[in-house]
Amino acid sequence: MPLLRPVATCALTTLTLFAAAGCTADRTSVVRHDSGRAGVPDSTPATTRVDLTGAGATFPYPLYARWFNTYADDRGVRINYRSIGSVAGIEQLEARTVDFGATDVFLSDAELKAAPFPILHVPTAIGAVALTYNLPGLVRPLRLSGAVIADIFLGRLTRWNDARIVALNPTATLPGAPIQVVHRADASGTSYILSDYLAAISPAWAAGPGRGRNVRWPVGAAGNGNEGVAASVKETIGAVGYVEVMYARQNRLPVAHVQNRTGRFVSPMPYEVASAATAVLDGLPLDPPSAASASDLRVSLVNAPGPQSYPIASFTWLLLAPQVLGAAKTGQLVDFLRWALLDAVDLTSTMGYVPLPTAAAERVVDRLERLAPSRE
Repeated sequence: MPLLRPVATCALTTLTLFAAAGCTADRTSVVRHDSGRAGVPDSTPATTRVDLTGAGATFPYPLYARWFNTYADDRGVRINYRSIGSVAGIEQLEARTVDFGATDVFLSDAELKAAPFPILHVPTAIGAVALTYNLPGLVRPLRLSGAVIADIFLGRLTRWNDARIVALNPTATLPGAPIQVVHRADASGTSYILSDYLAAISPAWAAGPGRGRNVRWPVGAAGNGNEGVAASVKETIGAVGYVEVMYARQNRLPVAHVQNRTGRFVSPMPYEVASAATAVLDGLPLDPPSAASASDLRVSLVNAPGPQSYPIASFTWLLLAPQVLGAAKTGQLVDFLRWALLDAVDLTSTMGYVPLPTAAAERVVDRLERLAPSRE
């Protein structure tokens, strides 16, 4: 890979068949992968059955853990996953020490060209970034536009009663307190999604800090992880920061309504986040020219079209390398993804994640069929 990648700081989280041996991570999960029921037949013949191993993104880890356990119970196929961060997962996929990778940020054209073999991206769920704030006395959710968010994080807007913010919140009484920006200290997919959005909205941001996991923020205090950012915002009157939307919901943080491309102010609720994916995938060609282009769904969801779309959203992806993985394991991964995207929607929702909309999931599965037709 030509890009310099930060050393993964997230400790290992291992999904193993029986036990996680020698793991000293600050988050370790041991997941049972036996069928759990006597007499349950395997989903593939004994001669072709193989176990699958993967590594990568931390954001979808709780969802993947539940998916893999349930799939093992239902189909008797064991999938081991190590939550070590997107960068490390990509490196292990390229080293062929795992069968699949997982990432919250898709690889660039240059990275794919430098990879030792073709890598395909398959979206599995949708995440989003929420802007959270500390403005006591504000009754209704704060409204922000992309241009205003960019100028806040650029340090150009410094007080809450700035005329541009007041114009977006005409019924609110905004204080003259200084705006205290809080950003991530660590490299993260959350930072990438927000910076991707700001670069799409603001020429000044695109020409300055730009996109990245580890952004050079022009202003603000730093916090480690979602927890660090949220804690700093809670402790500081006039603060504004960003967190993964699932973390915001679980901790009941106030979140801003963000203006989308149609001019509507939209909250980061599941339907609005899913709408961004639907709008973007609907714009893809129905009949791609090849299997590779059919299953390579490297698309950004930020600033998506559509009146319901929340504009700071992103897929999380599994990374597949069929040419080196072989037909048997590729077929098993496609079988699993078909199950996860079409049959496990309720499970995904109960875990607090946003599943791909039905129409979008069907399109993804249809594209996967070009790699390995259904064996069910």
